Amino acid sequence: MLVFVLTLAPRQHHFIQQSFYYQGFLMKSVLRFLSFCLLGLITLIAIAGLLFGYFIYSPEPELPKLSGTLAKASIEVGGLKRTYLTYVPQGLAKGAPLVMVMHGSGEDGAQIRIDTGYGYERLADQHGFAIVYPNSYSFDWNDCSKVGDFSANGREVDDVGFLSALAGKLITEIHVNPDRVFATGVSSGGFMSIRLALEAPSRFRAIAAVSANVPSPENFKCQPAKQLASGNSGTSVLIMNGTKDPLVPFNGGESSLLGLFYKGGNVRSSQESGQYFADLNHLTGKPVTKLSTAADGVNVEQFLWRNDTKVEVELVAIQGGGHGLPQPYFRRPRLLGPSPMAPDGTAMVWAFFERQSLLTQ
Repeated sequence: MLVFVLTLAPRQHHFIQQSFYYQGFLMKSVLRFLSFCLLGLITLIAIAGLLFGYFIYSPEPELPKLSGTLAKASIEVGGLKRTYLTYVPQGLAKGAPLVMVMHGSGEDGAQIRIDTGYGYERLADQHGFAIVYPNSYSFDWNDCSKVGDFSANGREVDDVGFLSALAGKLITEIHVNPDRVFATGVSSGGFMSIRLALEAPSRFRAIAAVSANVPSPENFKCQPAKQLASGNSGTSVLIMNGTKDPLVPFNGGESSLLGLFYKGGNVRSSQESGQYFADLNHLTGKPVTKLSTAADGVNVEQFLWRNDTKVEVELVAIQGGGHGLPQPYFRRPRLLGPSPMAPDGTAMVWAFFERQSLLTQ
């Protein structure tokens, strides 16, 4: 028995050595695998950071010295509490114009101030007009498109009612001129501007839709006001689009980002959108065209439809421009396409609005 035990002891020792060896090997393999996974995770985070910095991040413009006051307020319309910001220059005279500036999808009034480089407030101080930045209730403004996220509590949000009521409230409170109420917006805000021109022409003297086209017939739900159908004058319209916009195709088609995000259905081309409003307002004949070169070497092509009425339609094509309002204060993320710093889109929009005040019936 003693001999048997002595002969097994070396085998047990060898087995224990093998066990320790395999355990050590397994532990090293696990550690190598975890190290590989950690290195891969760090690499992915670094790549994601680089992609974010290159395609999405853009430093905010510096806040300029402004004379006026920025204030928050709210109004209840359709059973919903709606919020907005106002900017009123110091010493604003009674009867001054009001410019409504609408943000894009998923944003708010504070963000559109940044996206436009505070350009409208700079102009407000120079030219004497009030600004209101309304906030959408849902992800998108409820524009003329059938496709989008514009419902609350199971029903579509009445943004036309809200924006019309807001303009009426500010006419009373700030004493702006009811005949010089203008609306503009970028992306979803631009599409909403188009709806205001169609369904609230008696409230808004002119609109400027940036990075937006009229939805295609199968994607169109708006009902133009009866005064337009009867031949009465409507709202003057400016459409400003970049020819390389990756979201809202200049030549028409599906409105989306990479075919996956911010889907808004099909839209007409920018040229067709301008012609749509020209026909709606009985502006016959071909538009007058003008080609100019901005400071950055960007070509700007303008098409103007007008006659002897107080309404005109203008299309501004920013050659090589991407999604958003061109201006010298803020370069937009690369994900949105080329971002020219010229022309100054805010100045062009205001010049269009100001010109409408000079047109007579």
